[in-house]
Amino acid sequence: MTEMQALLLPGLGGLLAGFLLGLVHFGGLRHNTRLYMQGRAGAGIALQLGRLALVAAGFTGLALLGPVPLLAGTLGLLAARRVVLRRTRAGGERA
Repeated sequence: MTEMQALLLPGLGGLLAGFLLGLVHFGGLRHNTRLYMQGRAGAGIALQLGRLALVAAGFTGLALLGPVPLLAGTLGLLAARRVVLRRTRAGGERA
């Protein structure tokens, strides 16, 4: 395996993991906002803590794999944020 392949595979895995974490995190943010607006603060806080714990656990795992998966995961998270924002804006939804 060449050095480039040794960096590429963990990088792609980190990118995918970060993207999936981002979709869950930012997709859940809309639901979280609805809970707060409905006066369900307890459920909103629980969901918020769950979302943050999931991202923290995911990025801890990526950090244990090394800097390449961690940086790629960060890029994936940011890409997912962009996708969720575009999808939300295109649908005309207001959280």
